[in-house]
Amino acid sequence: MIEHRPFDTLGSIERGWLKASLHFRFGELGRPGHTPMGALHVWNDDEFAPHAGFDMHSHRNVEIVTYVRTGAITHADSFGNAARIEAGCVQAMSAGTGVLHSERNEEREPTRLFQIWLTPRSPNGEPRWAMRRCGLDEQQGRLVVLASGDPADHRAGALAINANARLLGATMLAGQTLVHALPQDSQAYLVTTVGRLDVANFRLAARDGIAVAGEPSFAMTAVDDTSIVMVTTRAA
Repeated sequence: MIEHRPFDTLGSIERGWLKASLHFRFGELGRPGHTPMGALHVWNDDEFAPHAGFDMHSHRNVEIVTYVRTGAITHADSFGNAARIEAGCVQAMSAGTGVLHSERNEEREPTRLFQIWLTPRSPNGEPRWAMRRCGLDEQQGRLVVLASGDPADHRAGALAINANARLLGATMLAGQTLVHALPQDSQAYLVTTVGRLDVANFRLAARDGIAVAGEPSFAMTAVDDTSIVMVTTRAA
């Protein structure tokens, strides 16, 4: 199964300072057929207006990964963590037993990011937060694990998450092809950030998504210089 989700067909939210396109249905919002894939149940393409964002609010038993594409986001939480996460950086927060946090764009320009929510492997864990920079040179022509529930990936610098999932990123020059193998009972969801990408018989434009399940592997060919973000999970 390979399902193309063009950006202009996604569900959307617009609330003054926030423009969000939903790759997955969330509550009553989004397309009914865009159901969770394993642990992955939210992938929002968000744009925050300058000097705006989510003030302090609570989460529990969810893994939240934020991939900043342009601009920067300022994070603060009830455990004393505070940071400015710039474009090219990823943050991972395990809400666990409960955490208060805020995410705001304190910049003069809009900030664009992917916010990804994952169901935890086990509930009521200890809350934690971390961030890392994603080196574009490191990702050129290959998929790099940025966050993972597999301890083996942590030794290579991946952020730890409490979920049966991995977040990967790659940059590709026009004409480059990457082939990704999917273990049995695994599935993948990927989104392009810029440029166009061919997957199977589908051509993705910038910010399109594509779901892949039941395939032993799939090839991705860059039509233009592009970058991709992908989450792989085990089937529910």
